[in-house]
Amino acid sequence: MEVEFDELVKQVTGHSFWLSYLSAATKPISQLGIHVAIFSEPFLSLVLSGEKRVESRFSRTRCAPYGEVGAGDVILIKETAGPICGLSLVRRAWYYDLISEPIERIRNQYGPAIHADDAFWSSRADAHYATLIELDETVTIHPVQCDKRDRRGWVSLRSRQLTFDFV
Repeated sequence: MEVEFDELVKQVTGHSFWLSYLSAATKPISQLGIHVAIFSEPFLSLVLSGEKRVESRFSRTRCAPYGEVGAGDVILIKETAGPICGLSLVRRAWYYDLISEPIERIRNQYGPAIHADDAFWSSRADAHYATLIELDETVTIHPVQCDKRDRRGWVSLRSRQLTFDFV
């Protein structure tokens, strides 16, 4: 999977925070983590509108984003089976082993910020791990194509997966 990084920079030219932040990320010493997160409705609209301030990912195994996302990282917001349509900054991330931390405690503490209903929480009852991510500076952008073809809901990109065109 590759993402045209320069295309992302073009799409944020009207957003001074993102233009500065992403431009700094092209410097060789940048340690910026970049992640592609796939969203379906209604969560996509809630994140893009800024109503949903905490993203949650639950799994039975230790997989991305568990242990891979951190403060200052960039999340590329991708619509299910669609393009990248937004960006968000990771303000903070929390990791939970649900064997020792009851999911009900997470629901009580973060439920309103996650914006999930009873069916959502019931469907995660068999999860063993949880990653919670506080989102900030979320912005909608013009669609940027991404050639992701697998079923993963989260991908942490490595530098070889970003295409830079320095013109």
